[in-house]
Amino acid sequence: MARHQDSTVKPYHFTFVISIICIALFALALPNLAIIHTNELLNYQYDAIEHGELWRLVTGNLLHTNGWHLAMNLAGFWVIIFLHELHYKNHTGKLILLFISLCLLEGIGLFLFYPSLKAYVGLSGLLHGLFTFGAIMDIKKGLLSGYFLLLGVIAKVAFEQYFGASDGISSLINARVATESHLIGVVAGLICALVWSPMAHKFKHSK
Repeated sequence: MARHQDSTVKPYHFTFVISIICIALFALALPNLAIIHTNELLNYQYDAIEHGELWRLVTGNLLHTNGWHLAMNLAGFWVIIFLHELHYKNHTGKLILLFISLCLLEGIGLFLFYPSLKAYVGLSGLLHGLFTFGAIMDIKKGLLSGYFLLLGVIAKVAFEQYFGASDGISSLINARVATESHLIGVVAGLICALVWSPMAHKFKHSK
């Protein structure tokens, strides 16, 4: 009997959909196409969230400051999915749930621990979480590379907390690099990895 795949939707399908959403939201915010002011409605704004606009906790991750910001984040997204495809290729639902969880944890983390950060957009915090999660899954599969990836992302974020991000990147994206979001992303990735393993084990043995 042929083995059935868990889903007809594959990781790259989901990555493509998210990419299209990010590109569409960016295009809608362009001055000559500004039919809907997506940035004003959807970006992470601390004060607006405090007044009940909770969707911004998630949607702020999907917006970008300019074309370079968008291109770098989407390139990073595709590279990370390619790097850790083995963890999602038969479990795209896992990737979708992880993406949503990281979006939410990123927004909540910034809101709770960095109230001085009044506005934020971009996938970079979430990407740090996705990278961290993948590295830990590598380690759990016995891949030595997982240790190097995990140590690398921790070292990068620790460096940023003390010395800040590159001035060149800030100039390129026309905004200060929110290194706080990278730290929150790594912590969110660790939390998701720690929670996922026992949940997956319980689900596997409950079938």
